[in-house]
Amino acid sequence: MQRVEGFLAEQVRQRPEAPAISDSIGTRWTWADLDAASDDLATVLRDAGVQANDRVLMLSENCGSAVALLFACWKLDAVAIPVNARQTGAEVQRILDHATPAAVVTTSAASRDATAHAEALGAAEIEGSFGRMHMARRKTDPDADLHDVAVLLYTTGTTGDPKGVMLTHSGMCFGGEASSKLRKMTADDVIYGVLPLTHVFGLVSVVTGACYAGVHIRQDARFSPAALYDAVMDDVTILPAVPQMHALVMQYVKEQGLSELGSPTLRYVSSGGAPLDPAWKRKAEGFYGLPLQNGFGMTETSSGASATSNPIGSPDISVGPKTPGTEIAIDDQAPGGNGAGEGEVLVRGPHVMKGYYRNPVETEKALTPDGWLRTGDLGKIDAEGRLYILGRSKELIIHGGFNVYPPEVEAALNDHPQVIQSAVIGRTKDGDEEVLAFVQIAEGDTVDVDELRAFVKERLTGYKRPKHIITATSLPAAPTGKLLKHKLLEAFADRLE
Repeated sequence: MQRVEGFLAEQVRQRPEAPAISDSIGTRWTWADLDAASDDLATVLRDAGVQANDRVLMLSENCGSAVALLFACWKLDAVAIPVNARQTGAEVQRILDHATPAAVVTTSAASRDATAHAEALGAAEIEGSFGRMHMARRKTDPDADLHDVAVLLYTTGTTGDPKGVMLTHSGMCFGGEASSKLRKMTADDVIYGVLPLTHVFGLVSVVTGACYAGVHIRQDARFSPAALYDAVMDDVTILPAVPQMHALVMQYVKEQGLSELGSPTLRYVSSGGAPLDPAWKRKAEGFYGLPLQNGFGMTETSSGASATSNPIGSPDISVGPKTPGTEIAIDDQAPGGNGAGEGEVLVRGPHVMKGYYRNPVETEKALTPDGWLRTGDLGKIDAEGRLYILGRSKELIIHGGFNVYPPEVEAALNDHPQVIQSAVIGRTKDGDEEVLAFVQIAEGDTVDVDELRAFVKERLTGYKRPKHIITATSLPAAPTGKLLKHKLLEAFADRLE
């Protein structure tokens, strides 16, 4: 059985003094350094009582210490729960209540938000070769159901309740190897790691894939166009990003008086986490002077289930053929299917999740008895085996590469005393999806939109907050009272930019 820490051990054996991690707070580690840092941190966790099948919640932003913490957990056969430190206290508390971790560790040196969480949790400072962090011990029990589970990645789900996706060591190893081979990674490469490792894209496609091939990971805690530009003009050879990041760096370069990037090192560019507009894709390829590769995947598949390997200028607007070792099928009898080859996308393979932690009902809905994952996305497969995504049967919004689930945003808005009900949808704009909220208030009542923004700010992290909030005394509804979300854009077109 493969385990992710085996990738690190192999790099230590082959190239101990080669660069492994560099980050925006000055960390410069070789593979031997990363191994030693994770050993030291594993000792701290063990002394705090963490044991096999315990959960360790990590409140982090990208840095060397976060990667060391992942490997420290795995060396103890514990399960890491990567959570973005930009989540609010209420969001973190829901995960704490559900996962009951044995410890919470924050990457305080790299994140002011992590420091704030550490203070709120009463965490104590820990320091060593792994850097400066904070840790709070908590009461828990080991859980044998987590055998072979490497991480729990929490999504909110369509119900608004947190769902912990159980990704296994074997699944992450499969996904990391597949991502590495897709990009033809070698130990001479430098990959830009600004995609959060609290998201499957950054965790598996970037960090795990890089560890498989011995690639130097150049990490930034937060995205900025200037930092990305400096990185790709310096030494970065592989750039995985989401459309919004590509768009912002293109605008940044334009403001410098340039029409194209002209990187001396960049050889591979990919976009994921959000839909791609074909016209925008052509523009991006002209900017980079390289093909922009696309793919399809989700948290529950550990990594991409399909991906393109197209030459520059290809008119292909699919998300590519299935990746090696993956099976993809279309259930055209599922809701939204047309009975003629268009329907719900099903995925099967060793990278599919084990299930949702402590949630057998949702697990049974998502996984068929013969191992197929129901993705909730609608698609079709052409004669060449290329997958096309036609839309979502779920209401998931992908904003800036992050999953935004409307029920969670609606719940935050509905807590306001003057809000009767709300409806949240996504709208594609400038290569990304923005969050739109439509709020129903009582006839004759008024509510200030800025007050609503301040209200949800305390309940939702930044990327989940609505770009626009429209208030009205009625929203489009069926006779049953069910809100008709597909009519919202038309009904309020005159009030949207």
